[in-house]
Amino acid sequence: MKVTLALLQHACVADPAVNLAKTLALAGRAARRGANIICTQELFRSQYFCQSEDYANFALAEKIPGPTTEIFQQFARKHGVVVVASLFERRTSGLYHNTAVIIDADGALLGRYRKMHVPDDPLFYEKFYFTPGDTGFRAWPTKFGKIGVLICWDQWYPEAARLTALAGAEIIFYPTAIGWHPKEKRRLGAKQHAAWETIQRSHAVANGCYVAAVNRIGRERPAGGDGLEFWGRSFVAGTSGEILARARAAREEILLVPVDLAQVDDTRTHWPFLRDRRIDAYAGLTKRLID
Repeated sequence: MKVTLALLQHACVADPAVNLAKTLALAGRAARRGANIICTQELFRSQYFCQSEDYANFALAEKIPGPTTEIFQQFARKHGVVVVASLFERRTSGLYHNTAVIIDADGALLGRYRKMHVPDDPLFYEKFYFTPGDTGFRAWPTKFGKIGVLICWDQWYPEAARLTALAGAEIIFYPTAIGWHPKEKRRLGAKQHAAWETIQRSHAVANGCYVAAVNRIGRERPAGGDGLEFWGRSFVAGTSGEILARARAAREEILLVPVDLAQVDDTRTHWPFLRDRRIDAYAGLTKRLID
């Protein structure tokens, strides 16, 4: 099956309604240009608020299903497209998640993925906001193939990609919000970006699947100070890790990328990493450290 992926890369402003309207407009353009699966960037409805620990930001969260989910269900049904949308989920009082919803081309809400790996680093204070996910690693059969979803910090963990692939994912989507500390950019910027792209390309190689990472652009200072400079460069990697398409660093783009899902079976047949896994020897992965 040949399908076209659309990654929506753009800047975000302080007003969630404006960001939602922008994302819907881009998604509409993508659908009209032939997209079959559309993926948003991480937490697209707001600026990246995790730069500070501020209780007021919990007001940005919403229930799932809820208003934004329903809007995208209507959109998917109208355009006949699959949608992956990243949301700040309010599960109940005091319990919040960084969550992606998966919506099929008929508008059905197939499920959700809650971010499993939650960082706590300078200007990435996500543990203040998000409870680690409890959905496990999954894949969903859609009209346009079986897809898995992981979120941002998850992309550094080969275990997450492997388990998602073992669940049957032919494409792994990574909604992302990653950028530089501006003062570090000159010294570390190229190295940091290369590591981010390389680790995700390696997931495509190791699992014989497509990887699609969508990042935001622009410099955001919702908490003041220097803020973060998001590096954009959303990309799709093929089943051997090759870059099929890459967006620019500072440009709003709809990255449209055609892929052939038959290539997943072909790659996994000729490079049978899944066949040769020594599942009898990996018990140590469930430990923090092997003494």
